[in-house]
Amino acid sequence: MFFGACIDTLYTELPWEGRFAAAKADGFDCVEFWDWRKIDLRETKRRADAAGIWISGFNGDADFSPVDPTHREAYLGFLRRSCEAANALGAPSVTIHSNALGEGGVVVNHYDELPDGVKLCSMYETLRRAAEIAGEYGVALHLEALNVYTDHVGNYLKTTKTGAELVRLIDAPNLKLLYDAYHMQINEGRLCDTLSEYIGCIGHVHIADVPGRHEPGTGEINYVHVLRHLRRLGYRGAVGCELFPSKDTAAAVRAIMGVKQAI
Repeated sequence: MFFGACIDTLYTELPWEGRFAAAKADGFDCVEFWDWRKIDLRETKRRADAAGIWISGFNGDADFSPVDPTHREAYLGFLRRSCEAANALGAPSVTIHSNALGEGGVVVNHYDELPDGVKLCSMYETLRRAAEIAGEYGVALHLEALNVYTDHVGNYLKTTKTGAELVRLIDAPNLKLLYDAYHMQINEGRLCDTLSEYIGCIGHVHIADVPGRHEPGTGEINYVHVLRHLRRLGYRGAVGCELFPSKDTAAAVRAIMGVKQAI
């Protein structure tokens, strides 16, 4: 397994340009972030290369929602631009969601007026076409379910089961789930059982403890146990540390690396 640092939540004490070398020096294999539109792609690639660390991915959607059929063409157009950005950065994947997210991850539109059947069918068709587009660029899509109680009230995709059913129905080799253990502990629990059931659909993992979204050891999740289980299942992908330090980055990194060494 590869360990990655989300440099939008870790190393924020440093300027953007300094976060790559800092993550490498601390023992991370890769980095990830949220919005490619807010950075200089060429300079970011140069900094990552100079530090000897690779970029695992970033969010590939922004202002448009796959659950809304009227958003389909705009969503796919933006996804194409995200795949172009991924190629420019050498990133193998982008993360996608069911709903557009605003500042602070707030769900822009809950779509309460749309029946669930419309949302699900719209997601299926949009994701099917998105996988085809991403395949043209050699980019993987990682579909992420989010918690609907603490951070993303109104998000449509909230369970691993629904995400996995979409992935299996579309059956595209480059479409997998992003399993965020923080979000799924809040929504559904049963982390190890869920990983066992859906491991074939999972392409990327995020970790943070519950409650608080801080580093391992600050909450209720036994990450040594969970990640050992993930390794036993044969997972060899990235584990992205998308978490907010309870104190500072240095203390959070010590906790993360303690888990990494223990597994």
